[in-house]
Amino acid sequence: MSAETVPAMLELAGLSVRVGGPEPRALVHGVDVTLAPGERLGIIGESGSGKSLTALAVLGLLPYPLVAGGSARIAAPGGAVEVVGAPARRLDGVRGAVVSAVFQEPLASLDPLMRIGRQLEWPLRHHRGLRGDELRRAVLDALAEVQLAEPERIARSYIHEISGGQRQRVAIALALAADPRLLIADEPTTALDVTVQAGILELLQREVTDRGMSLLFISHDLPVLAGIADRVLVMKDGRQVELGATAQILGAPADPYSAQLVAASRRLDEFLPAPGEGTDA
Repeated sequence: MSAETVPAMLELAGLSVRVGGPEPRALVHGVDVTLAPGERLGIIGESGSGKSLTALAVLGLLPYPLVAGGSARIAAPGGAVEVVGAPARRLDGVRGAVVSAVFQEPLASLDPLMRIGRQLEWPLRHHRGLRGDELRRAVLDALAEVQLAEPERIARSYIHEISGGQRQRVAIALALAADPRLLIADEPTTALDVTVQAGILELLQREVTDRGMSLLFISHDLPVLAGIADRVLVMKDGRQVELGATAQILGAPADPYSAQLVAASRRLDEFLPAPGEGTDA
């Protein structure tokens, strides 16, 4: 008897993004990639390459007048969900519970007028059905899980009362609250200093590994992707330039643009294994 085929966590087929209206213009051109359960895919490219638009299309969050085309299917209980063209009501049960996101600036995803604990209550109540004492314990557990000291104090705080690194940890706690199977991290450490950045990256890798999640990690920094991604998708001017194993992209890129990105990186040796060493930790 043959082994059962495991469905992909995410399948993009000809995914595109265009500006609608009387003069339509393509911004992302036909991205094709499959993400397996538990796999970590990095997307890299310069500003304007279309990597963040690709992530927003996967989440069904493109702002007007941007329109997605092609297909973006996410594995969900009961069968894969087609995001492109899906009504908001259909995606309400997918976002947060199946796929969630952490963005570059936590101020964009956190409410400045609501205490942090109250913000965490919503996904826990909406997706996990928690109430009362169980809900309150889950809020504190979520904050402790992302290594925030004094979770009770943090839960009572507003976001202006905590540091930038703490805000990003709260954003991660919010993204993980409903235990999604796919996490999209869009430049989650760019706005942080080097020391804080390292702590956030370590936290993300630990959570993804412990939870068995798939990860779509967007960055303009190849050394960061070298330490976190199994495969890398290179994008330029809205087009898919190259897709391959991280070691192949870093060691023998097939496309000239990929080679330029590798040549421009200055810290690769800190992340690559020494000759003859494996990549398993």
